[in-house]
Amino acid sequence: MGSRGTPMLDQLGQPFPPVDLRTLSGTATLGLTQRPESVRRARDFTRNTLQGWRLPQHFDAVGLVVSELVTNALRHGLGRPAVPAQSHAEPVAPISVARPLVELELMRCSGRVICAVQDPSGALPRSSSQMDGAAESGRGLHLVECFSDGWGWRMLTGGRGKVVWAAFQTS
Repeated sequence: MGSRGTPMLDQLGQPFPPVDLRTLSGTATLGLTQRPESVRRARDFTRNTLQGWRLPQHFDAVGLVVSELVTNALRHGLGRPAVPAQSHAEPVAPISVARPLVELELMRCSGRVICAVQDPSGALPRSSSQMDGAAESGRGLHLVECFSDGWGWRMLTGGRGKVVWAAFQTS
């Protein structure tokens, strides 16, 4: 958790989504690992950040979108965690990852909040129009599209993954 500049946007080489850095009034960052509680941590972090920015009325939409983007990053950006083969031996404790694999950044600037989720995958996000309508999963980006004022993605330089972002009007 932090309040540094705009590390994800800086890595993109240009402000994307379009952000006038002169109007940036707050950032908050949370690193996440591939654990079941990570999506809940991201939602709680978002709620607390929006309350601190005196924007709690935006939590329903922003929290839903953060949940979808983080879930997608953990599920598709990292792939499925390795599951040890079942045996009659004692259960193996999950391997703890020291450094975050996915990063959530919330940014507040003139009249909007932007959430950005970075993951190490080079796989492109698949919009709802690319998904099978009968599929039980894959509707997350459709929700992002419905609840945000705009969203997009951008590959990071040097093949270091991607950032998926969503913007919300606050004024």
